[in-house]
Amino acid sequence: MADRVAADVAAALREADVDAEVEQLWSRTVVRTGRPTAAAQAAATLPGVGFARPAVATEARLDAIGDAARSLAAAASHGSDETYAVDSDRVGADGDHPFSNRDLQREAGRVVGETTGAAVDLDDPDRTYRIEVREAEAFVSVRRFRGPGGLPVGSQGRVAVLVSGGIDSPVAMWRLLRRGCATVPVYVDLGDYGGADHRARALAAVATLASRAPRADLRPRVVDGGPLVERVVDATRDTRMLSLRRAMLAAADGAADRADAHSLATGEAIGQKSSQTGANLAATDAAASRPVHRPLLASDKADIVAEARRLGTYDGSTVPVGCERIAPSHPETNATPAAVVDAEPESLLEAAREAGRDAEIVPL
Repeated sequence: MADRVAADVAAALREADVDAEVEQLWSRTVVRTGRPTAAAQAAATLPGVGFARPAVATEARLDAIGDAARSLAAAASHGSDETYAVDSDRVGADGDHPFSNRDLQREAGRVVGETTGAAVDLDDPDRTYRIEVREAEAFVSVRRFRGPGGLPVGSQGRVAVLVSGGIDSPVAMWRLLRRGCATVPVYVDLGDYGGADHRARALAAVATLASRAPRADLRPRVVDGGPLVERVVDATRDTRMLSLRRAMLAAADGAADRADAHSLATGEAIGQKSSQTGANLAATDAAASRPVHRPLLASDKADIVAEARRLGTYDGSTVPVGCERIAPSHPETNATPAAVVDAEPESLLEAAREAGRDAEIVPL
């Protein structure tokens, strides 16, 4: 896992045009660069990174660590009423360091107080100076950029994700990326039933997320779904949306065959639409040969919207999409798989899987 994180950080720094050397030092990924703040900001976008700190590297001696803390304190522009604390951690063999954590905190706390005049508050400080000693080297920091945490992308295999131009599916895709899944975005083009910019918005959302997974192949698979939609519209009424969702899942299933993905995922949340009741989700799942994950299943819409805003995928996802143009007046909300199968065109799922296998791979 640590090697994956280090490789992802190195790739993100190249994308951000930050010259740096990346190495693994005990449990930390260390970036040596002349632009520590830019490096920390880039690293903090990546799954598997809990936090990133721009730090001053120095020798593991009390006087050198005190000097580093003094330089950071002088540049920190403390307000007259701000408070601070010092936290520290040492890693190394017994006897490597002729000082304790308490010695570190006392010395750094003394020089920060002398430099800034700020008061100590160990319970709720405005700023925390962090000292990490790793064998013969020490790292002193005062700023911290929070990362998404989770696991590095690619550590948990591949998942084919149905994406659209809407709000939900990019958030679902992000949650899978954050848990280490190398996602395979699958977009089903609805042909004449899709919005004019539906495809462009879906691909733009994927591109936004791809910046957070610089080593992953997130090129979308675009499925020609127009003929499938025509067949569904001609043959069904109340179960139309369920047959359409089943065809989309089958198309993703076919794309997953080619991409060697072990499972599928969607942006559905239970009860959010008529096709997303518990019974209807069970009916649509029957169309897939793989497990179907729903990262947003129990999420409220307001929480999904807030997450989309943080990710930067919201603004391009708010125009109504094409599916609403084919929705029946009285959609089925309590379907059984057998009833849906009876109503839908013969061999629909086989045709959808084949369309998924033939999907176009689109560069970002």
